[in-house]
Amino acid sequence: MERNMKQMVKTAENGMEWLWDVLFPRRCPICDRVLRFRKETICPQCLQKVKFIQSPACMKCGKGLPEEAEYCQDCRRKKHLFQQGAAVFEYGPMASSIYRFKYGGRQEYALFFGSCMASALGGRMRRWRVQALVPVPVHPSRKRKRGYNQAQLLAEEISRQTGIPVRDDIIARCKKTVPQKNLDEKQRQNNLKRAFKILRNDVKLDTIVIIDDIYTTGSTIDAMTTALHEAGVSRVYFAALAIGNGL
Repeated sequence: MERNMKQMVKTAENGMEWLWDVLFPRRCPICDRVLRFRKETICPQCLQKVKFIQSPACMKCGKGLPEEAEYCQDCRRKKHLFQQGAAVFEYGPMASSIYRFKYGGRQEYALFFGSCMASALGGRMRRWRVQALVPVPVHPSRKRKRGYNQAQLLAEEISRQTGIPVRDDIIARCKKTVPQKNLDEKQRQNNLKRAFKILRNDVKLDTIVIIDDIYTTGSTIDAMTTALHEAGVSRVYFAALAIGNGL
């Protein structure tokens, strides 16, 4: 009887998985085509198209460097407030994919993206002795329109695979900023002034890592770091899905 019951449960689960595949098919995060098998997270051929950040890389922000050097041009001329950061992919080949993830409702991409971040950066986070993952918050009006926060989805998947807890109750975006991508460096800094506020009086954390989808010049991470330092967080790192060339 017990054996038959287990078989019935397994059959039902397989049926539900098949139905889920039909109703909500998983898509490749690069080409956006429906994947043939649910266990896949990316087309094998698309995996060859992405560009992972490799050494040499900037010792501060993690940007790939064309030659052996300690820091990228951005970090040589600007003093960042965060301790250090790293990313998984070069932004260029990932631009359209991240756009769909961020604005096109492709929340399912978080499984592949978060897995890549956990695999590539999880060991580094443990060396940093990170106590919590803090996703970059979006303004409430944007979250209502979009339906989700892509940084939160990444953080949750990383947490699931590394065991590092997500803390989205520490800091919020209180100013509806304009998109950063079309602004120069000074405009970015002005755009983010007083954009974040601390939500708790008892932030009992020494070391956190900010999770974001894209890093370019670091203005957002620096603005968050300022607020977190004021709340008593000693060391702030960041981990990004992709990293651009900056200014």
